[in-house]
Amino acid sequence: MTTHSTRSTELKVREPVVFRSPAAGTGGRRRGGSLATRRTRAGYGMSAPALLFLGATMLFPLVYNLWTSVHQVEIGDLVTGDWAFNGADNYDAVVSEGAFWHAARISLMFTAGSLVFQFTIGFALALLFVRRFPLAGLFRGLMLVAWLLPPIVSGTLFRWMLDADSGAYNELLRTIGLDALAHNWLTDPSTALPGVIAANVWVGVPFNMLLLLVGLQSIDPALYEAAAIDGAGPWQRLRHLTLPLMRPVAAAVLLLGLVYTFKVFDLVFVLTGGGPVDSTTVLPLYVYQSAFRLFQLGRGAAAGTLLLLVPLLVAVAYVRRLRKEGAAA
Repeated sequence: MTTHSTRSTELKVREPVVFRSPAAGTGGRRRGGSLATRRTRAGYGMSAPALLFLGATMLFPLVYNLWTSVHQVEIGDLVTGDWAFNGADNYDAVVSEGAFWHAARISLMFTAGSLVFQFTIGFALALLFVRRFPLAGLFRGLMLVAWLLPPIVSGTLFRWMLDADSGAYNELLRTIGLDALAHNWLTDPSTALPGVIAANVWVGVPFNMLLLLVGLQSIDPALYEAAAIDGAGPWQRLRHLTLPLMRPVAAAVLLLGLVYTFKVFDLVFVLTGGGPVDSTTVLPLYVYQSAFRLFQLGRGAAAGTLLLLVPLLVAVAYVRRLRKEGAAA
C-alpha cells in the first residue's frame, strides 16, 4: 500500500505552471521582427547596390539637368560656380527659337520614317522566320549582326557606302549602267535625311524582327489549323487572326522603337553631323550644339528636358491604355 500511494503521489506531482504576460512572450519577436519583416529588410539590403547605381547613373543626372535648366549657366560659370537662377527663361528662349522647331520637325520625320520601315520589314522577316526551312537559324543569327554592331560602326559603314566618289552604292549603280543615278547622297539636303533614315532602319530591323518573331511563336498553331479547316486562306488568316493577336506585341515594339529612335544621336552625328544646311539636325543634335558648341549649358539642359517629353507622354499614354484594357478584361 505504501509503495502504491508513493507512486500515486509521484504521478500527481507536476511541473509548476508559469504565467507569462503577452509583453514577455513577444519581446523577442519585437526585438528581432517577424520572418516577413526580416526578409523584407534582407531584400532591401541586397538590392541597395543596384538602387544606388541606378540613382547615381540615372536619377542624379536627371535632377542635375533639371536644376541646370532653370539657371543661367555658361562655360565660365562651371569654374566660378556663379549660377544665376532665371526660372523658365531658358525654356522660353528655346521654344521661341526657330532652330528648335526645325530640329523637332526633322526628329518627327526621322522617327516616323524609321518606325514605318523598321516595323514593316521586321514584321515581314518575322513572318518568314516563323516558318521552318533549311538554315533558318543561321540566317536569323546573321540578321542580328546589324543590331549588335555599335552605332558608330554602323554610321561609319553607311558613310562609306553612300560616299559620292568611292561609295559602294554609287559604284553599284555605275556597274549596272545607271551612272545618271549616282548621287552625293549625304551632302545633298534633299537626300541626306533619307540616307540617315536608311541607316537607322538597317540598325533597327533586327530588333523589331526578334520581338515580333517571339510574338508570332506564342500564337497557338491550333488556331491556324481551325481557320484553315473553315476555309480561310493565308491572307484571311493574316488579317483576321495574326494581326489582332499581335496587336499588344506590335504596340510594345512601336513604343520601344519610338523611345529609341527619338533619342538617336551617335548614328546621325557620324553620318552627317546635322548637315548639310541643318537638314538632318534632330533634337539630340540640337541639344548637343546648344550645350557643347555654343556653350549655353542652361539652354541646352532646357532643350534636353523638352526632348524627354515626347517619349514620356507616349509611354504614359501606353501604360494607361494597358490598365484600361486590363480592367476591362
